Amino acid sequence: MPSSVTPSRAVIRAHPRSSTPSGFTYLGSGERALADALSGCYHAAMKQPRAYRYRFYPTPAQAATLARTFGCARYVYNWALHLRTEAYHAARATQERWESQERRERRERLGYLGYQETSAALTVLKQQPEMTWLGEVSSVPLQQALRHLDSAFRHFFAQHARYPRFKKKRGRQTATYASSAFRYDAATRTLTLAKIEEPLAIRWSRPLPDGAMPTTVTVSRDPAGRYFVSMLVDEEIASLPATTEQVGIDLGLHDMVVLHTGEKVGNPHFFQQDEAKLAQAQRRLSKKQRGSRNREKARRTVARIHARIADRRTDFLHKLSTRIIRENQTICIESLAVKAMAKHPTLAKAIHDVGWGEFIRQLTYKAAWYGRTLIPIDRWEPSSKRCSACGQVLASLPLDVRVWTCPNPTCGISHDRDINAAKNILAVGLTVAACGELVRPGRASVRPAHPGAAQ
Repeated sequence: MPSSVTPSRAVIRAHPRSSTPSGFTYLGSGERALADALSGCYHAAMKQPRAYRYRFYPTPAQAATLARTFGCARYVYNWALHLRTEAYHAARATQERWESQERRERRERLGYLGYQETSAALTVLKQQPEMTWLGEVSSVPLQQALRHLDSAFRHFFAQHARYPRFKKKRGRQTATYASSAFRYDAATRTLTLAKIEEPLAIRWSRPLPDGAMPTTVTVSRDPAGRYFVSMLVDEEIASLPATTEQVGIDLGLHDMVVLHTGEKVGNPHFFQQDEAKLAQAQRRLSKKQRGSRNREKARRTVARIHARIADRRTDFLHKLSTRIIRENQTICIESLAVKAMAKHPTLAKAIHDVGWGEFIRQLTYKAAWYGRTLIPIDRWEPSSKRCSACGQVLASLPLDVRVWTCPNPTCGISHDRDINAAKNILAVGLTVAACGELVRPGRASVRPAHPGAAQ
């Protein structure tokens, strides 16, 4: 398949004439990085899967059909999870420390349940007289639920996620349709799902790419009662024009993002803005009788407040990450252990509110899409305690100290804590990329944004 050729991400190389007083060797001018990128580093722009999410408003009949579909998909997922959990624990109980290859293969063959086994069991389950209601909806979302469960177990066995959990009725509901279970008309922009006669009333906030046809469609309903449809298409994403700009980013709580240039992007505190309103709505919910309509109304009110907080935070992070990706060719950022930091006894709520993990996730995939280089540095690098001018490292620097003066007699420069950290992050990131070695033994290393990145 022919594909266009676009410049790759800039490759940063070591240069003997460029160094900092603190001993970090890196490319001081972005022009050399841009020249390297334009001289011979090219990659073919290949099609990548990309999802487009829209809100839609179902009719009462469509809402009833989707509710049945959500319920059946959730039941099949939980039923298969129960089967696989029993098989998993049974296999672990019969496992011996020193067992032969033949015995281990036999145990795995008898005790392991995968997608094929659960799919065959689902066919038998649907034939039972008391389970005829599973045939009232399309069979494709039920099979996709089994595939999602199999993917969850694969991630668990690869130690990328925790053990799969049961889906709840009041949580976010989803149903995935493969290409055989929906009909999309690009000329009229109409989407019709299986078992639903009329097309969905979609609010097209942005058009799909020209000539793109959805491969899968996922319909969801959030706890606030809003319906969304996500269409997965194969799109050829063009890289952004190469630039010479490089940026170091320090993440914080008072200012969410601090750039090495001195620019600070404040923390909007979206949860804190609606915390009082949310607390009042939750108190009203706790006083409603379980199972009553008033309790359901109060639950929807709480869910809408949560949705408002999440939507505003996501919109802010998307705009900020897109701006950084568009303006800079190389982005150096610190890698944080957000899950561990969220266990802090007093700062846990603020850490969850700021959204560091989502911000880094957006930077990662957008850098891969648009041909940028994202360099995460070691979380143990003393970026705040190191003087960006002379390299002096303080023994300690409490969190309440926002401005400090370098104790080196030949330096004596006064530093803003966050701006100094951003400068050090940029220096360390460019050093790692240029030298191709660890800044601290066993610590920092370059992680390319996608497998096709130049080494």
